[in-house]
Amino acid sequence: MVLGMSIATFTVVHVVISLIAIAAGAVACARMLEGRRLDGWNSVFLLGTILTTLTGFLFPITVFTPALGVGIVSSVALAIALLALYVGRLAGAWRWIYVASALFAFYLNVFVLVVQSFQKIGFLNRFAPTGSEPPFAVMQGIVLLGFILLGFLVLKRFRPA
Repeated sequence: MVLGMSIATFTVVHVVISLIAIAAGAVACARMLEGRRLDGWNSVFLLGTILTTLTGFLFPITVFTPALGVGIVSSVALAIALLALYVGRLAGAWRWIYVASALFAFYLNVFVLVVQSFQKIGFLNRFAPTGSEPPFAVMQGIVLLGFILLGFLVLKRFRPA
């Protein structure tokens, strides 16, 4: 039991929060690409990503796992993004610090989505049952390159007033 829920129920809640955070992150990035100010979508993205990370730490894990490592790195990225947004107010260098840290946290969510998709979806699992096969590496490479490109574009276009 976690927070009064069975592990299965808690897992579903964690996954739903993660998917909401990813969807909101996509919308927030699209809005930043258009040069718009941050709005509610960005807040949903940040809150959802924070909740995804926090709920990930609540699973009953007894040894250090890659998932815990991703959660720790994501926590640091989110702390930096929040600092840039609420303390630095995106002024000067805080703008690119926010973009880099928020997009990195977003990337980590999508990275985990790809990992979990290859582990849990039968069709994908057939192509990479251990997660070390070329189809998995190619997909993760595409995701990484996509986020690097997205980062450059957002840095160029996002200029909050």
